[in-house]
Amino acid sequence: MKQALYMEMDRGEALRQAMLAVRKGGTLSILGVYGVMDKFPLGLLMNKGVTVRTAQQHGQAYVPRLLEHVQRGELTPAALAIHRFSLEDSPKGYHMFKHREDGCLRAVFVP
Repeated sequence: MKQALYMEMDRGEALRQAMLAVRKGGTLSILGVYGVMDKFPLGLLMNKGVTVRTAQQHGQAYVPRLLEHVQRGELTPAALAIHRFSLEDSPKGYHMFKHREDGCLRAVFVP
């Protein structure tokens, strides 16, 4: 029902798999950006006595180093921009990105 109404929360399949895989008394480290997630199996973590550590990925620390690789021609970031949209088409682009339509993993908007 939530999918039909576009009300579903973040998809946490990878996180749920990690929760199943962590050993009893282990530590589950979650790095990334998560919003609200449906069906979060908190009881599983409680029963295993798992320690949970979280953080966001601090990508800004790596930007200067990555830019040096780009300037030397060792990296080509243009290869990541596989879906380009005009600003007028941004609603379509965001929809494609959100629903991973046509393999859209990155959406680039150009004026």
